Amino acid sequence: MTLRARLPRACALPVVLAASLSLASCANMSERQQDTAKGAGVGAVAGAVLGSIVGGRDGAQTGALLGGAAGAVGGNIWSKKMEDKRRSMEQATQGTGVEVARTADNQLKLQVPSDISFDVGSADLKPSLRTVLDSFAHGLTNDPSMRVSVVGHTDSTGTDAINDRLSLERADSVRNFLVDRGVAAARIDTAGRGSHQPVADNTTEAGRARNRRVEIFLRDTTPAS
Repeated sequence: MTLRARLPRACALPVVLAASLSLASCANMSERQQDTAKGAGVGAVAGAVLGSIVGGRDGAQTGALLGGAAGAVGGNIWSKKMEDKRRSMEQATQGTGVEVARTADNQLKLQVPSDISFDVGSADLKPSLRTVLDSFAHGLTNDPSMRVSVVGHTDSTGTDAINDRLSLERADSVRNFLVDRGVAAARIDTAGRGSHQPVADNTTEAGRARNRRVEIFLRDTTPAS
């Protein structure tokens, strides 16, 4: 049975139009606002369907309102604080080659390439990476709800035993720098992936350079209100 067949005719069109308008208006919204609008539209349709089954026309209208509200809350999972931090880091890393992105599970990710992070075979931070980490740490010291994960990677040159250890040492170097800047060590997790998660072809020099990298993830642990 189609959605229109399930809904009373008097309320089917308004509900669908409300959802459509919510989605169509996303073009001029921020990413956070888009999540909210999309959630509201989907929630309204779902709520109307369930409401019409239980209570006919009145139930459909009530369900649409409740579903829209619930969908708006559920869709708004990328907080303003995280959006502000992303914009701040994009500005701080402009021109450095650092990639700043939002992950599928709503973490802020900084992918730091080898040319500003570490020399080949070394876990010592380059000065250019220290500058990026200074900006990163500045926004963390007074925000205990934020947690950091640092993951080190290498290219395929050398043995797994060497690369696994080196990648972890690189992640630990980042953690130690952040701790020196006032970020509590308990808020930072580190891991080394060696050469096991390449993002480019290890048979070329350019590909190996891309694979020698550090990824820094930031997540907000504030409970949803």
